[in-house]
Amino acid sequence: MDFVSWAKTVQYQTQVVLHQILELEDERHLDPAWNKVLEQVRSYSLRPSKRIRPGLVLVGYALGRGDTRAPSGLWRFAAATELLHTFMLIHDDVADQADTRRGGAALHKMLGEGRLGENLAIVIGDHLYGRSLEVMLGCNLPDADVATRYFLKVCRYTAAGQYMDIRLPHQPLAELSIYNALRVAYLKTALYGFTAPLVCGAMLSGGDPELINKLERFGRYVGTAYQLRDDLLGLYGQSSVVGKPTDSDLAQGKRTFPLLAAYLRATPEARQELETLCIPGPKDETMLQRARELVEQHEGRAATERLIERSTNAASRILQSLPEAGGLKQMLRDLLQMLMIREA
Repeated sequence: MDFVSWAKTVQYQTQVVLHQILELEDERHLDPAWNKVLEQVRSYSLRPSKRIRPGLVLVGYALGRGDTRAPSGLWRFAAATELLHTFMLIHDDVADQADTRRGGAALHKMLGEGRLGENLAIVIGDHLYGRSLEVMLGCNLPDADVATRYFLKVCRYTAAGQYMDIRLPHQPLAELSIYNALRVAYLKTALYGFTAPLVCGAMLSGGDPELINKLERFGRYVGTAYQLRDDLLGLYGQSSVVGKPTDSDLAQGKRTFPLLAAYLRATPEARQELETLCIPGPKDETMLQRARELVEQHEGRAATERLIERSTNAASRILQSLPEAGGLKQMLRDLLQMLMIREA
């Protein structure tokens, strides 16, 4: 099976399982308003997306087992990682005051105006967090508790990454370096988005330590490349393609790798201009365009592309040493290529 066909299979099956685990019959008697919001949450959670994390759980399991057969419990664990991701997106959108997500309204915008919608979305995120862990622990696979504990540790680390991501915009660029951006990229994206699903899949298959070590490193490089591409899309992408506003990083003063790489190479005058442009707050199109120009002129974009390439090449070298399992290595190669050129 080629990568595109495999990815479509993962997306379809994940949708099916997500629909099942969000059918919470035991909660229907709690309150009519709660029933209504559960329908909204189900609709929100089932919006089309890449479903990368469930696919990586399957890959980690298959590499550990040596074949691609996936028991039903594995699909449930895999779908639970996507539900956990949904919880994080909901809270992330509240923190970022984002209006849209995956081509539709952000959940807090669906649930109410202003602070009411935000408060309700935080509660719903907590609910999905609990449901995802319930499904992971109840997947009836050996070592499900080990894999779930690993994912819980990753959640703690991700919280640290989110803390940094929110805190850094309130520090001057002069006090930061590219390593601040890379630390956030690892903790907030690479670790929980790529490493954790791969490692948990391997743990559920029996947990060979050597394989887990390789998958941890592979996930770090792939996840870093993914986040760096995301940073570029946040500057130069098209909202209609990306599925969310592409001016939000600058409006929020995010200290992304392209921005910090440009600041490192900028003249004193350009540094001062970047400091001013990256103060959190509303930006008009002229200001946004000027920030993009400065990042481009001072090689922030080029430096990011180079690091994406280096990270992808490092992941490719690790990939060569992974065991064969029903053509999955080729699918991972295709995934790496997709990350290099993606537009959303």
